[in-house]
Amino acid sequence: MSQQTGSQAGTRRGRTLAEVLRVQIADDIVDGKLAPGAALDEQALAQRFGVSRTPVREAIRELAASGLVEAQAHRAAIVARPTVARLKDMFDVMAELEALCAGLSAASMTLAERRELQALHADLRTLVSRGDPSTYNEANEAFHAAIYAGSHNAYLAELTLATRKRLSPFRRAQFRSLGRLAKSFEEHDQVVTAILRGDRDTASAAMRAHILTVEVAYERYADTV
Repeated sequence: MSQQTGSQAGTRRGRTLAEVLRVQIADDIVDGKLAPGAALDEQALAQRFGVSRTPVREAIRELAASGLVEAQAHRAAIVARPTVARLKDMFDVMAELEALCAGLSAASMTLAERRELQALHADLRTLVSRGDPSTYNEANEAFHAAIYAGSHNAYLAELTLATRKRLSPFRRAQFRSLGRLAKSFEEHDQVVTAILRGDRDTASAAMRAHILTVEVAYERYADTV
């Protein structure tokens, strides 16, 4: 399959071309295929993926927001990595935002929303047995998005989604660690159980612990690349 075909497949799943490129470039950076300090030439990337420079430029802007890329005036952007302290700060904020979403969802989710969450959780169970990190990651994003929406607080959902987007390359990478898919599902199970019971405090605590575990899982993965 060509890079262009792969990008087109991604857009059919509802992602823009820029988002597909962002994921592919981010994976190369997180996996060490693009070293810190390496220049990201828009024309070269456009040729590699068989696209125009416009979605490449947008993907690079999104990567800069994640701290994976440093933009330079009148020069090509370069690969960077957030410091350990910066990543910790980002994950700490993410944990609190998601904990708040989970707690509010336990109190506010409608019956239809709870059933949807259960269905998404069941899909993740199936994907664990398949051992496909990429597909699991996509389903995982839908699972978390359902909890943000279930908070019934539009501003909180918007803020949480924006923060998640900045951390998405690191959250995605942690699924490559041995056994992480199954562990992630177990952590989700605790969150879902608490939400379905309407237990706000337990849902918040379980989600907070889950996100902080994601941080540790990413750090372990990063040590291997």
